[in-house]
Amino acid sequence: MTLARGSQPLYILLGLVLLTMCIIWGLPKLTKVVPASLVAILTIFGIVIGLGIETKTIGDIASIQGGFPPFHIPNIPLTWETLVLIFPYAGIMAGVGLIESLLTLNIIDEVTETRGRGNKEAAAQGVANILSGFFSGMGGCAMLGQSLINISNGARARLSGIVASITLLLFVMFGSGLIEQLPIAALTGLMFMVAIGTFEWASLRTFNKMPKSDIFVMVVVTLVTIFLHNLALAVLIGVVIAALVFAWDNAKRIRARKSIDDQGIKHYEIYGPLFFGSVSFFNEKLYILNDPKEIIIDFQESRVVDMSAIEALNKITERYMRVGKKVQLRHLSPDCQKLLKNAEQIIHVNVLEDPTYKVLVDRV
Repeated sequence: MTLARGSQPLYILLGLVLLTMCIIWGLPKLTKVVPASLVAILTIFGIVIGLGIETKTIGDIASIQGGFPPFHIPNIPLTWETLVLIFPYAGIMAGVGLIESLLTLNIIDEVTETRGRGNKEAAAQGVANILSGFFSGMGGCAMLGQSLINISNGARARLSGIVASITLLLFVMFGSGLIEQLPIAALTGLMFMVAIGTFEWASLRTFNKMPKSDIFVMVVVTLVTIFLHNLALAVLIGVVIAALVFAWDNAKRIRARKSIDDQGIKHYEIYGPLFFGSVSFFNEKLYILNDPKEIIIDFQESRVVDMSAIEALNKITERYMRVGKKVQLRHLSPDCQKLLKNAEQIIHVNVLEDPTYKVLVDRV
């Protein structure tokens, strides 16, 4: 009996949360004239006030009362020591803010079938956060929950964000007493519905079919976020691991199709990017001692990506020349040619002129 009496507040909270979720889920099936989330919050508020139900409210957790932010120039010494102290925290905050803002933008694009401008969003957020510091405020970013609530209730233009910000300011300055009476259960149910709406449920069906590297990245990012409480660091580690896996996978995709024409010239048609990760695989495709006196390496379906690839080409041509054989490179793209030109001061790449394609000159 004691257990049941002590559990009563929990049951009340769960019941109100479930009722909130049911209203948000079911009302749009009947009508979309009024926002379902607003109806759910007002309904739960009316039930709690009308029946005198004792449950946690926003005011029991914290007060949102405040005034208009005054203009204030941050009083900090402009020294190198200050920058060293502030920069790590500023970098983490900026990283987390950009990640969440771009994630929000991506989700909104999927819902509305539009395409947002990530660079514009990031620049606007940076300017706003700088100005916020001059009004005794703190940095912020796009809010996924509020954005999805706006979109689900029909908002499509910038005016919705402006109205939301002004309304929030009015609540903080003049309506805090009313807002603090709202039950926590209503907001909890609302956020549960936001989480359900943003979760990629289709991924559960394909989870066992995902590459092991993707699963490993997901697990690592999750563990770093939980135990180190640093989302920016977790994302950075995940990006590094994903980049290394991507480089390894692409390194194994380089191929070389071999053929000998009527003149006895051997052709190597290279497929796949040539970069630091694929250099060793590229070298294994060439048979220098067994090749004829003249060889053509065709890069029409490939791309020379970095200086490691340039160095690999240099070594290959030198090895062919040491055994008295002539090697020719063909179909180098303009960016490849630029890499070759930039490498002239570092290494000497033995590239012969292609009489058909003229790949190393601007005009024929």
